[in-house]
Amino acid sequence: MAEEVEFSFKSPNDSPGYLLAHLTMLWQRKQKKALDPLDLTHTQFVLLASLSWLSRESNAVTQVDIANQSNADRMMVSKVLRTLEEKKLVTRQEHEKDTRAKTIQLTSTGREILQKAIIKVENVDKDFFETIEANLSSFNANMLKLIDENKGE
Repeated sequence: MAEEVEFSFKSPNDSPGYLLAHLTMLWQRKQKKALDPLDLTHTQFVLLASLSWLSRESNAVTQVDIANQSNADRMMVSKVLRTLEEKKLVTRQEHEKDTRAKTIQLTSTGREILQKAIIKVENVDKDFFETIEANLSSFNANMLKLIDENKGE
């Protein structure tokens, strides 16, 4: 018989990290199912949504802006944006002032797809979190607190 490994938690259900990972995988699976018909991954959706939010404030949204808004790795954002450009959902152009930067804009097709995706993603969220609806604002506040505390790492 193999030697036992020691855990500080009595069971996986006592581990917030395990529960978060389990919950995230279930949620991502439902989001994937909803976004597949639009030929979008959840990461692509997040970057399109981030671009849309940022575009409300500026006509010169950069890849770095999108990476910061979505808390995503800059290299990954660059690769995903290239894919979105190939799908004709965004355009990437040289920045007027910073030659190292690219400005990103949604195309009309990108806006149409994003609008459809928002409806699907929000419906998945409503269904997924329905059982904690009465505590949803507290749940969100706790997630924001965790995000703020760990953002710099």
